Amino acid sequence: DLSPAEYKALAAQVLSLCRRYDVPCILHTFVDIARELGAGAIHLPLPVLRELSPEDKAAFQTIGASCHSVAEALEAQALGATYLTAGHVFETTCKAGLPGRGLDFFRRVCAAVSLPVWAIGGIGPETLASVLAAGARGGCVRSGLMTCPDPKSYLTQCEEARPMTFQREQLLLYAVTD
Repeated sequence: DLSPAEYKALAAQVLSLCRRYDVPCILHTFVDIARELGAGAIHLPLPVLRELSPEDKAAFQTIGASCHSVAEALEAQALGATYLTAGHVFETTCKAGLPGRGLDFFRRVCAAVSLPVWAIGGIGPETLASVLAAGARGGCVRSGLMTCPDPKSYLTQCEEARPMTFQREQLLLYAVTD
């Protein structure tokens, strides 16, 4: 809900911190601001990706897109996305009142595309292993991490709930979602 000017100020601070500690940062939606700040990665709602110019696409090494169906996933891949988020997989407070699309939906998306797919929506220690088993590259965590009393303990619970191949990098921490 930030204005472009507010988003730019916050994004500049976050990018600075991420660069200082060598942590990847993916900005969201504001393509012009991301280009101006020299961000190498952007995540877009599909309608924004549809309008992205070839010059804008060339400015980013990483382009993510949010998808809610197999058809959208295939379209995003054809439009040049380098990874996808698919959801919402499980019920989540971010989409209050809307049932999750489920693991079958998520498996179909993963099988349909050759891109890495990240699960979003209700992802946490109790659901992470199931989305990884369904083909996820990882899980996007927002609400659980933002509302837990102890973030370090929450991340430890995610690590303990995972299959042996899990790495902490498989958690995509979302500060802003579409």
